[in-house]
This record gives sequence, structure tokens and C-alpha cells, in this order.
Amino acid sequence: MRKTRIWLVITGLTIALISALYINFPITEPEEYIGEIEIDSTIFQLPTLYYGFPIDSFEVVEGRVKWSQNLSEILSAFNISFQDIHILAERSKDVYDVRKLKAGSNYSIIHDRDSLKTALQFIFEPSPAEFVVYNLKDSIYAELTQKPIKIRERSLAAEINSSLYNSILDQGASPLLVHQLVDVFAWQVDFFRIAKGDKFKLIYEEEVVDDQVIGVRSIKGAYFEHWGKPYYAIPYQAEEKVDYFDEEGNSLRKTLLRAPLNYSRISSRYSLRRFHPVQKRYKAHLGTDYAAPTGTPIRTVGDGVVLEARYHGGNGNYVKIRHNSNYTTQYLHMSKIARGIRPGTSVKQGQTIGYVGSTGLANGPHLCYRFWKNGRQVDALKVDIPSSGGIDSTQIASFKLVSDSIKTRLDGINYVAEEVLLAKIPSESEDNPTP
Repeated sequence: MRKTRIWLVITGLTIALISALYINFPITEPEEYIGEIEIDSTIFQLPTLYYGFPIDSFEVVEGRVKWSQNLSEILSAFNISFQDIHILAERSKDVYDVRKLKAGSNYSIIHDRDSLKTALQFIFEPSPAEFVVYNLKDSIYAELTQKPIKIRERSLAAEINSSLYNSILDQGASPLLVHQLVDVFAWQVDFFRIAKGDKFKLIYEEEVVDDQVIGVRSIKGAYFEHWGKPYYAIPYQAEEKVDYFDEEGNSLRKTLLRAPLNYSRISSRYSLRRFHPVQKRYKAHLGTDYAAPTGTPIRTVGDGVVLEARYHGGNGNYVKIRHNSNYTTQYLHMSKIARGIRPGTSVKQGQTIGYVGSTGLANGPHLCYRFWKNGRQVDALKVDIPSSGGIDSTQIASFKLVSDSIKTRLDGINYVAEEVLLAKIPSESEDNPTP
């Protein structure tokens, strides 16, 4: 009986407590949604970043390295001691040697906002695709960072009125594209005899950093119409590397390149009777002269072994290469021979073997290119060089699928005429204006 009373008392107290809570804290209806509340963005403003560093409390100075300017000259104006500059130079050798600052390259300095203008970071751009941060605050160190590279596909087409170079640049493409296109069609198209009315179409990928084109990654498909004859270039990985073929699977490559310079002007052709500009007399000229600026890289036209690499009389600095039992080539008047090129050295097609100059009997910078076939000197431009092979029969079906797809895309690109600026001829009414 006693336990029952205790239970009733506890129950009563619980009910009384719940009632009191309900009276003092009534349950309310949900409030009506009245929209988002706007917050002053200046309260939560994000810091301004410059190469990853917050700079709102600092100053930034931008400049370009001047000719013969060194790091000490740049940083001494920003309260950095020669001792710290020396420490920085020693610690950054493995990242980027500050003694190699190239004239014309961009740099930036982040410094304190006071009268001393003490530099905190020195940022240098060796190329548009990378930058080096030399930290001068607290611990001194250097760090190389690669900028993100975007790959952008583009297509273009043009009819040539003056030159291939102008036609490509008129459409805002990189000059680097000219050299790649010349390499692709090196044996099909005579780029030293481009005709007005020749046409080309391209699909290619370019590398972009900070909205600036820094390179051409690859040509994804090309078409060139030269003297009315059409040529297609289809990239395809037949073996270990990607190469270019025509639409039927025949290789566009030959066992030797057509020319030892990427893109230059023929100043004198092979001739049995030519007036020598230095000796002032008529004599045989058993080579092809390519005019190009001093220092232009000279490439070997094919794999081979170096027979000679030295200086000799009228030849100046020259290199002679045996490619096989049939073909030998020679390269004269170099400003210098490339490092490592000596008799017995094996070279690969396209490898730089020297640089254009005017050593020996030469009245200006050029390359004299000589060619032997079966032990006899011949005109390099008239030699019929065999192709390097085509698509294997086991891969031809796969290749045709790729070829048909690229050919359809190329055929769908419209031509744009090259921009040619002509002087305006005044009309009769302009010559005699009405009073």
C-alpha cells in the first residue's frame, strides 16, 4: 500500500512538471521563410594572390632582366645584403642557377610596404611555362613551379598569296606551326617553290599558358595542295612512334630529309658553271647553298656515322656523314661544329651537328650542302630517295578508320584568303573632287 502511494506521488509530480514546462515554453509554429540574408562581402574579402602569395599588405615590382644584369644588381636596391644574395645563389644551384638569368626574361619582387622596401620574394620566369620563387624571408631557398599547360585544338585553312609563313601568321597561329608543317610534307612539297594559289588545311593542338601560346604539340591532320596536286597527312602509330602517312597508308617520310635546315632560302643551286662570289671566276658549284642567319642549327638529313668534322681551307668548319653504302652528305661553312660531333660518332636523323656561319670561302652566312650518291656528287634536290615504308597489312583496316575520319574533318574546313595589303588607288572622283 505504501509503495502504491509513493508511485502516485511521483506520477503526480511528473505531470505537474510537464504542465509547467508547456505553460512557460509553448510550442510555436515555424517562422515564415523571408529569403536569403545578404552579407557584406567586404567583411569576408579573399586575399589577392600573386604567384600564390597574398600581397594585400605588400608591394609588387615587375621588370625584365637587362643585358648583362645580375641578381646582385637587382636585389641590392631592395635591402638584400650581398651575403644573403651569395647564400641564395649557392642554395638555388640545383633548382635554377641565378647566374643564368637571361636578358629579356620577366621577374617580380614582393617587398615590404615601407621605406626600406625589403624584398621578401624574388620571382623569375625562365620560360612562359615555369617560374622560380627565391624566398628571402626567414629561411632562404628556391622552388621551381611548372605552370598548368592547357591543350587546345585548332583548325585553319588558307590559300597562299605570298608565303606560307604569312598565311599561317595572318590567322593568329604560332610561327612554330610553320616548321612542323614543313617537316610533315618535306618530301611532297617543294617549300622553296611555293606557288601563288597553293592551299593548305590543318588540325593541330597548341599548348597554352596564361592565354599565351607557348608551343605546338602535334599536327592531328593536314592537307596541302601544291601546284594543283593534293596531299594528305594522317598521323598514325604504326610501330613505336607516331608517323605521317597519306590516305592510303603510304609513308610520307623518306630515308633522308630533303633539306638540312628547317626553313630557309636557297641562295645558290647545284651548277657545273657558276660565278664564284669570292674568287670572282666561273667554276663548278657542286652543292646547294641555303642562306640563313649565323647560329641557325644545321641538322643531319639522316642516320649515319661522322667521317670528318674539322676546319679546312675553303670549306671552313664542316662535317661529312656516311648514311649507308649509297649516300654521303657534307655540310660546309659552319660557325661552329656541335659539341660531341667528331669522326666515328653515330648521329640520328634531325640531330643538330653544327650551326650556320661564314667560315672558309664565304661572303655571308649560309650552308653549302653537298650530296654523294654511289660515290659521285649529285644535285641533292633531284635525288629520288626511297620511302621509309608504309602501314603493315595487318593494320591497314584500323588505319583506314582513322584516315577516313581525319580526311572528312579536313574536307569540311573552309579556306580563308591570306591578307594582302595593297596601296589604295584613288578613283577619278577622288583625284578631282567636286567643289
